[in-house]
Amino acid sequence: MNSPADLDRLSEEEVRKLAARLMVEVRTKQTLIDKLTHENATLKRLKFAATSEIYTGEQQRLLFETLDMDMEAVSLEIKKLAPPAAGTRDKQQPKRTPLPPTLPRKDIHHEPASTVCRCGCQLQRIGEDIAEKLDYQPGVFTVERHVRGKWACRQCETLVQAPVAPHIIDKGIPTAGLLAHVLVAKYADHLPLYRQSDIFERAGLGIADSTLAQWVGQCGVQLQPLVEALREALLKQTVLHADETPVQMLKPGNGKTHRAYLWSYCSTAFDPMKAVVFDFAESRGGRHADAFLGAWRGTLVCDDYSGYKALFRQGVTEAGCMAHARRKFHELWANHSSQIAEEALKLFGVLYEVERAAQDRDADQRYEMRQQQARPVADTLHAWLLAQRQRVPDGGATARAIDYSLGRWGALTRYLDDGALPIDNNWVENQIRPIATGRKNWLFAGSLRAGQRAAAVMSLIHSARLNGHDVYAYMKDILERLPTQPASRIGELLPHCWEPLD
Repeated sequence: MNSPADLDRLSEEEVRKLAARLMVEVRTKQTLIDKLTHENATLKRLKFAATSEIYTGEQQRLLFETLDMDMEAVSLEIKKLAPPAAGTRDKQQPKRTPLPPTLPRKDIHHEPASTVCRCGCQLQRIGEDIAEKLDYQPGVFTVERHVRGKWACRQCETLVQAPVAPHIIDKGIPTAGLLAHVLVAKYADHLPLYRQSDIFERAGLGIADSTLAQWVGQCGVQLQPLVEALREALLKQTVLHADETPVQMLKPGNGKTHRAYLWSYCSTAFDPMKAVVFDFAESRGGRHADAFLGAWRGTLVCDDYSGYKALFRQGVTEAGCMAHARRKFHELWANHSSQIAEEALKLFGVLYEVERAAQDRDADQRYEMRQQQARPVADTLHAWLLAQRQRVPDGGATARAIDYSLGRWGALTRYLDDGALPIDNNWVENQIRPIATGRKNWLFAGSLRAGQRAAAVMSLIHSARLNGHDVYAYMKDILERLPTQPASRIGELLPHCWEPLD
């Protein structure tokens, strides 16, 4: 319905329904704007109140960069929901400091496709507009001078000029390359922004922590549609890994942290689509896994955490982790030189030998090898565990190790009957292992929004790694292409589909 003529063709009842639907949409949008406005006010209060709380200098800088990122992200979301009226200016936009004239500069010219006026006259160049963008290669800053020539027709006074190229940060100073460097350094190399600021200063141009934080906050919002598309692609797979790892999250207002969790979901090593999506949540409650997976009903490879149990009652198929079962016997053997554990490890070892031999086969061949070589070993292990359980007292470490395997035997051996299933959950555990390094450098996640932003960017970075891409090249390319990429073709920028432009 784009014109009064369209409305004239509607019946009175249809007009009422349309008006009611539009009112619901307006109220929903206004409710979200009010929520974000309140969140922004809370973030500002927390930032200005933080100076009176007990933080070390390093903690305070980490907290401030998180709050600056959150405020910039919220402001951009509000602007997207309620863009300023045409012709108005953002009064809060600070005046940009010119880039130092000592930095090397590279001119990039943008001229019209044709310099012939529509009246047939040759256009004359009468001037130019220059926009400077800051670029960075490790240790060296350069300036890109984007020169847009102005061409005019003296006959009909027509003015022609190449349009301003869209950027991931509208009217921002950083190039996609500089933004990619900041994101990769923060979320792949785990360098907090204040450390990056110090590195930039040694390279000849100090960039304030708050400025870097604003860039990261805006990038987080702009990249979210791509992360959502990655999640949708992942949930089309029939087999997924899942795991979770703790991350400390700051609770501003009392200067303390509490345990939050980074949930990880990824495709299997056998799947041609390589992807991992992280989901940050305030707790380890199973509701977070339920919310992420939604209507997905495939096979989930996971440990024995109770938070997944509700999913299995709803139709998700459980596949256990043989490595978890083996690990309990390995601890018995390493700590107590247990002979029972040693015997169990030998049988587990045979199962893994079959897997190593079958890993490069297709699913059907893998199934056949498992049935012929692994199934008899698994049956022997199961009978042996039952016999040993009768001989050991309840409550001991040996009994607990045996009970874990026997209690989950169906899930642990489900892989034997499906060549698409892995034997364990090690694949996803390897994806979250770098987070341990990150925790040492982050100290904590500054807020729920900051954790969610980190999860989103790390999903793209780690998925790019899984597909063998140079993560910097990938992030730089998608940051350049995303502003003009049609929503219907956003899948082309996903890590498992991405191809660099020539």
